[in-house]
Amino acid sequence: MLTSVEPDVMRVLGDPLRWRIVQLLARETLCTTHLVEETGAKQTNLSNHMKVLREAGLVETEPCGRYTYYRLRPEALAGLSQEFARLAESARRAADNKRACR
Repeated sequence: MLTSVEPDVMRVLGDPLRWRIVQLLARETLCTTHLVEETGAKQTNLSNHMKVLREAGLVETEPCGRYTYYRLRPEALAGLSQEFARLAESARRAADNKRACR
């Protein structure tokens, strides 16, 4: 059971465009212009997705003149990784547990 990861974070990452953005930001810090070019999304749509990622605590911003750069927060991803590792371990133990039907 995911305990310390907010269910909203899972919902946030479930969106294909946001997942693509996370993959891109895992490689490098990018500005809105780069993300529009890489994803093909409209700027307004992309900005809305970036707001969702920021509010979920997965992305942080860095103003640079008239541009805004985005980067992933590694600690947020590390927390997700730990939760999935715990879930995988629990699933290994649960494989031998079978509840009897009534």
